[in-house]
Amino acid sequence: MRDLLILLVLSAALFADTPAKTSIRGKLVQRDGKPVLELSDHKLVPLDGDEPTRGVLKDKRLPGADLEATGHFTNPDLFLVDPIHTKALHVYHGDKRHTISYWCDVCSIRTYAPGPCWCCQQETALDLQEDTK
Repeated sequence: MRDLLILLVLSAALFADTPAKTSIRGKLVQRDGKPVLELSDHKLVPLDGDEPTRGVLKDKRLPGADLEATGHFTNPDLFLVDPIHTKALHVYHGDKRHTISYWCDVCSIRTYAPGPCWCCQQETALDLQEDTK
């Protein structure tokens, strides 16, 4: 019982420091080689994330995209995108939301970060998947 109580207290402390999750949407641009989201009021919000997310944000096929990023502000000047496995980046075409993914047509393998296929090493193609929910 004592161990369970300790676990509950530690869990509460861990989640108490978890920043509030939010989503921001704007046009993806590059400023000085770094990804920035230009919001509708023309405010520029620098973006960062884990290594695979940085790969998506720097993908040369995505600048100018209407992008939605889910994560949290680490300070007023930086938005940290949630890890790649949470599928925290989406592109809009009109009112349709798409998940960003990459496809190898040789091996039929889908990934969520750009780069060579882990199987055949051929460069993967950007493949936006329309969200069904």
